[in-house]
Amino acid sequence: MPDFVHLHNHTHYSLLDAACKPEQLIEAAKADGQTSLALTDHGVMFGCFEFYKKAKKAGIKPLLGCEVYVATGSRFDMTARKGGNKRRNYYHLVLLAKNDIGYKNLMKLTTLGHTEGFYYKPRIDQELLLQYREGLVALSACLAGVVNAPLLEGDYEGAKKAAIWYKEAFGEDFYIELQDHGLEGDKIVMEQAPRLAKELGIKIICSNDCHYIRKEDAVAHNVLLNIKEVSSANSGQMDIYNLRYGVPEMYFKTKEDMAKIFADYPEAIENTNEIADKCNVDLKSDIKMPIFPIPPTSKAATLEEYLEELTMEGLEHRYPVMDARILERVKFELDVIKSMGYAGYFLIVQDFIKAAREKNVRVGPGRGSAAGSIVAYALGIINVDPLKYDLLFERFLNPDRVSMPDIDIDFADDKRDVVIEYVREKYGNDSVAQIITFGTLSSRAVLTDVGRVLGIPLATVRSITEKIPSVMGKVTPLTEAMELPELRWVKESNDPKLKELIDYATTLEGLARNSSTHAAGVVIAPGNINDYVPLLKTSDSGMATQYTMKDLEDAGLLKMDFLGLKTLSIIENTLAQIKKNHGVDIDPEALDLHDQHTFELIGKGKTLAIFQFESEQMQESLKKLKPSDLEDLIAMNALYRPGPMDNIPEFIDRKQGRKQIDYLHPIMEAALHKTYGVIVYQEQVMQLVGDIAGFTLAQADIMRRAMGKKDEKLMLEQKALFVDGALKNPAFIQGCISKLADAKMLAEEIFDLILKFASYGFNKSHSCAYAYLAYQTAWLKAHYTAEFLAANMTAELNNLDKIVQLIDEARSFGITVMPPDVNRSFAIFTASDSNTIEFGLAGIKNVGIPAVDAMVEARKQGSFSTFFDFVKRVNLKLINRRTLEPLVCSGAFDSLQHGHRAQLFASIDSAIDFAKRVQEEQQTDTVNLFGDSSEGEIAEPKLPELKPWNEGYRLQKEREVLNFYLSGHPLNKYKAHALSFATLHLHKTDSPLIGKHVRCAGIITSVQTRLDKREQTIATVTIEDFNGKASVLFWSDAYKRYQHFLQTEQIILVRGKSELNGEQLKIIADDAIPIEEAPTKFGKGYVITIEDNASTVQQLNELNALMTNGGMSSIMFRLLDSSGELRSNYVANNQPIRCDHETSEKIMSIFGRGNLRFLMD
Repeated sequence: MPDFVHLHNHTHYSLLDAACKPEQLIEAAKADGQTSLALTDHGVMFGCFEFYKKAKKAGIKPLLGCEVYVATGSRFDMTARKGGNKRRNYYHLVLLAKNDIGYKNLMKLTTLGHTEGFYYKPRIDQELLLQYREGLVALSACLAGVVNAPLLEGDYEGAKKAAIWYKEAFGEDFYIELQDHGLEGDKIVMEQAPRLAKELGIKIICSNDCHYIRKEDAVAHNVLLNIKEVSSANSGQMDIYNLRYGVPEMYFKTKEDMAKIFADYPEAIENTNEIADKCNVDLKSDIKMPIFPIPPTSKAATLEEYLEELTMEGLEHRYPVMDARILERVKFELDVIKSMGYAGYFLIVQDFIKAAREKNVRVGPGRGSAAGSIVAYALGIINVDPLKYDLLFERFLNPDRVSMPDIDIDFADDKRDVVIEYVREKYGNDSVAQIITFGTLSSRAVLTDVGRVLGIPLATVRSITEKIPSVMGKVTPLTEAMELPELRWVKESNDPKLKELIDYATTLEGLARNSSTHAAGVVIAPGNINDYVPLLKTSDSGMATQYTMKDLEDAGLLKMDFLGLKTLSIIENTLAQIKKNHGVDIDPEALDLHDQHTFELIGKGKTLAIFQFESEQMQESLKKLKPSDLEDLIAMNALYRPGPMDNIPEFIDRKQGRKQIDYLHPIMEAALHKTYGVIVYQEQVMQLVGDIAGFTLAQADIMRRAMGKKDEKLMLEQKALFVDGALKNPAFIQGCISKLADAKMLAEEIFDLILKFASYGFNKSHSCAYAYLAYQTAWLKAHYTAEFLAANMTAELNNLDKIVQLIDEARSFGITVMPPDVNRSFAIFTASDSNTIEFGLAGIKNVGIPAVDAMVEARKQGSFSTFFDFVKRVNLKLINRRTLEPLVCSGAFDSLQHGHRAQLFASIDSAIDFAKRVQEEQQTDTVNLFGDSSEGEIAEPKLPELKPWNEGYRLQKEREVLNFYLSGHPLNKYKAHALSFATLHLHKTDSPLIGKHVRCAGIITSVQTRLDKREQTIATVTIEDFNGKASVLFWSDAYKRYQHFLQTEQIILVRGKSELNGEQLKIIADDAIPIEEAPTKFGKGYVITIEDNASTVQQLNELNALMTNGGMSSIMFRLLDSSGELRSNYVANNQPIRCDHETSEKIMSIFGRGNLRFLMD
């Protein structure tokens, strides 16, 4: 069987055009005994580097190429085809890189196609081909190719003319390409192209236009092609079996298949090998560091010398007194950095961080393993002392394992672009680019897209996708999801549509769907970045690499993550408000890290809005732990994640002395004493391996990484090394003697313990830096609560649900959040003093910052006196009916005491007309001869006589514009019911009750019904309580039982299983009742809070008057002292009083609405 090389292959990087991945092509080639393989995606090189690495690893020779679009005229011609002119404005051409020069030229061409020739497709032209033809092989491509397309149009001479041009341009490196998929067009090409090639002395090759791997994938591929075409209008109307590519032949054929198809053209087969032999690209992975200029003021001659100079200067600032330990650590780190060639890297990072601070951009204290470097600390790259917190440099840079350092930097999210712009200016715009990333067809996404093509109702698709869990941020793969009990009905369904859905979705799952730019990634090259990677133009006309972040790292390019962190912007805003209100400058880097007030706040679990520590479970753990120093916070930050979380109770018990702290061997205490004997960090694993087995920290890091791979054979090898090292350690042997333990058995036991924790031990360097940042936010909350919470509210302007939680938190600190007020409020939330926060008007729907700025500007001339005074003084181009309506509904004019909301709402049009007349009068400024106005002052209109909105309607309008209730809440009347009978409050999405059966109370804000697959009505009901909301699903049986009261504004108590759909709480309803019925169904009596004062006796007498023989309930009295503290509880059982809603209302009228709760079993 003659060798054959596939030279025309597409992958999923030809977005929504091919249904295979690079590795699938490689596997198919290897399985068929093929030794070389080309990648030629449409117009892009997205997959080239990935393909190169994977092909090399598989023993396949990679041929790197692209099927480019060649404009019929100039690439700059972007005029649309008019009328019936169907002639295309581009042809296809396959280009393959012969050598490194060809690879660079291919990158240039694909880049220019995107930056200069993009018109629906990234087009190049013949001018560019002549300029960048060196090192390239050209193939005439498919039926849309530069030669074949004219042949299909009956233009033999035009095809001949094109072939002559390409032969003259590429010489012996231009080939006529034959394809035979059985299409009518193929027959024409197969008849005429060989004759043309013979006439012109051009060699022929054959190919298959590969878009998928197996023939049976043709329909799935056709579904993929239709994803970008489907709409609500044509969903389900597409004939997926009518293949857009005509025949099911665009699959990866074997050498034998190709030899049979082209039996009459053996030279076409042989020439594919000739091309493969020509192509020898060698992609280097050497580090390509940008050139960092040494300032002329420095005496350093090299980057290494300059790094040492800056490091020693920084050390003097960080450590006023330097001992041998510090100097030894610095020397070791500098030696490693220099030997690895990373001096320039550290200088680049410290430079843009320094520039950020000079430009008033707040920088985070550090993140990731870089916090373990004392050099980074001296340079100001990080702000946590690695020596103080036992952070290890080898966790960051290991001299025994060469890898590119990775320092990710947090910047205030509203100023991150300032730093990126500085980098562009410093290294040149052509040397800096953003990084591409790809959205993929996850199991949920692919089901949704395929379902749309097949016309399966969205409700049916959602009933599947909603059951697919996301584990640690990753959506469960489809094959795994189909094994879940909740989705067994899909797997076992005989519905042909559902079978198609799962079959096609499984084939297409994981393919790239679209490209976008990485949120934080930036790459910096030592010169024009297009000399190293292909580029494309981003949506904002910037430049992005065509290679992903992983490929860029493997290519040796410097990749930086410029991360925008909202917490830093919150700190900046808080500090500005503190300065304004109190006249003090707070330096977060100079805080007392042992502040008692701060740790009291943390120990009470009052950590809402505290960075990394605000979840409900974390709050509960902090209450039990009572942290006393930063080490405790570092440990909790590391433990609070799946796996290590199981150790939190043990950690707490050991700190609180409830459990003894012991060690398998005394030598372990040095590494574990700060975490009470619990292994928490990866650094502890490294230290233990070093202390016990005598490994260097570099060797220990390699063992730690090996442990994480869970390779059984490798673990046995590592275990033998560990035990052998331990047995050679006199200190270990001595410790075993003191514990009367067998040294070998104890060494093995310790290794097994370390292995267990190594799999999920956390990076202390990262945990330390983020715990330090968390402490800063906690300090600000403890000392300047109003300013801190106001800054957090501003940061959540687009998340009104979070604002509700923050307002509630402010109230718990005795801080009043003022309602919106046109005379007091600004665009953002601001603390006017330590006890008051002014509502940010930009948090109101349809009231943007420009509109608020306009009213603040008008307010400088004095407070607004009436609604009409406001409207006539503001800029009506920025403030119109659409702005005034939500301002009225939110109560922003209430403080004027000029009419009520119903009157103002009805007066909006007359107010605008009045304002226009006043402003026109002011502009004309008509004055008579005596200097008096020609007309009298225009009088304000009168407000209409209307009744005020009732409470329900007023609250409804507030919620429409604020997304929450401000002046009250419909649930207030039933607060005792909600707090007593609900087991889960709707904002507690991290509660341990998630996944269990719960009871929830809330007001219905929407009801949506639809038919299920049995054509039975089901309903999705949205309910809201005081601080959150949930989606409640009533299946058909439940809906039939309860539909009579499932209406908006109805307040209900629902019982069912809770789950999370993303961040949205969802309840699968078992049963529901109107909230008024809850006391009768669930209540066993009352809890009444009373105070020890003169009125209490009268209240108890009134309660006694309610006693009847109509019921039997228990009553618990909570007696408070004069300071409001609980003095004692008294229980009176079997009292003749009903437990129902009507009776509870009477009790609340006696003792106050806030002083009643219900007793339950």
